[in-house]
Amino acid sequence: LRELIGLALANNRDLRVAALSIEKAQAQYQINRADLLPKINATAGSEMARTPARLSGTRQAVTTHSYSVGLGFSAFELDLFGRIQSLKDAALEQFLATEEAKRSVELSLVAEVGQAYLTLAADREQLALAEEILATEQDSLEIIKRRSEFGTAGDLDLSRAQTTVDSAKVQAAKFQTRVTEDENLLALLVGMPLSQELLPARRLSDVAALGEVPAGLPSEVLTRRPDVLAAEHQLKSANANIGAARARHFPSISITGILGTASNEVNGLFATGSGMWSFAPQISLPIFQAGAISAGVKVAESDRDIMVAQYEKAVQTAFREVSNALAQGSSLTEQVQAQTSLATASAKSYELSTLRYEAGVDGFLSKLDAQRSFATARQSLISARLSRRTSTMTLYKALGGGWTAPAE
Repeated sequence: LRELIGLALANNRDLRVAALSIEKAQAQYQINRADLLPKINATAGSEMARTPARLSGTRQAVTTHSYSVGLGFSAFELDLFGRIQSLKDAALEQFLATEEAKRSVELSLVAEVGQAYLTLAADREQLALAEEILATEQDSLEIIKRRSEFGTAGDLDLSRAQTTVDSAKVQAAKFQTRVTEDENLLALLVGMPLSQELLPARRLSDVAALGEVPAGLPSEVLTRRPDVLAAEHQLKSANANIGAARARHFPSISITGILGTASNEVNGLFATGSGMWSFAPQISLPIFQAGAISAGVKVAESDRDIMVAQYEKAVQTAFREVSNALAQGSSLTEQVQAQTSLATASAKSYELSTLRYEAGVDGFLSKLDAQRSFATARQSLISARLSRRTSTMTLYKALGGGWTAPAE
């Protein structure tokens, strides 16, 4: 099972989409982070201009050439009031929220692989049971046929025996189909065809039991659930966006500058005295924006309030899911115990009914009813054990990946 989970985490297509989303969020964070630093560009250019004779002052047409090379930065904004820093922080929290979304996909995938693995093991056991019942019914049919030939069994017993054989064949075929479907689902989750060595045993009871949740589990384990952490990062991002929106009320200062060399001859570009520079600071103060900036702040605050509500909902959902999983696990444990007792009693009843039928005390119908009850009890016991196992996987997912308390 661990090997299958490792393969699923490496190959599953949904997980690849989540990983690509993280790369996109990381790139967006890098873009916003780069705005804190000036962008330096290298420039080179040449210009030719002709001045007509009547405008040149010398009454002769003049053709001029100029060349320039320089390094400069353009429109670099000084982050005096934290607007760009807030945008960077918002992008960082969005990136972290995306990482938690990937963790959530991973966690769901682990739980789904585990449940599919256990379901396949249970259906294999159901198939083996169905094949065992079919063999038993066929043996009973042969006995009834021989008794019918000697006149000790009637046509009704023969007809009922044939009915049980046909019903057993239907059950065996049904579980054979379910086993095939389970194998296909497991291969889909893992993302590759599976060899027989990776498939579970033919009995659910042969699969190692999952660990039980300890008593007194602290609620702090829920703080590592991916959905709770993602909601927390979204809330932090919304708070950062409020800071960026408020900073728009303050003046912004941007600077454009260039340092280089210029000459009217290419070979004179780097000669002494050809250096040139320019420095152009600019300040912009918002005076009248028709309420757009204040509205932007209100929008950011509304987004923050929405994220608060979503964070509260994530925490409430976490508690509800864990509570439901714990209650379900406790109930299923009692069901397995009761079903085990019922299967044991049904086995005894079937044994006694068989002896009474062979002794001629009871008819074949009594034996048939006991046989059906025994088969149903065994099938239900497998289903109950499966539900108990899968409920542990559900609890694993609800607790955010297990029940080990996070380190302080």
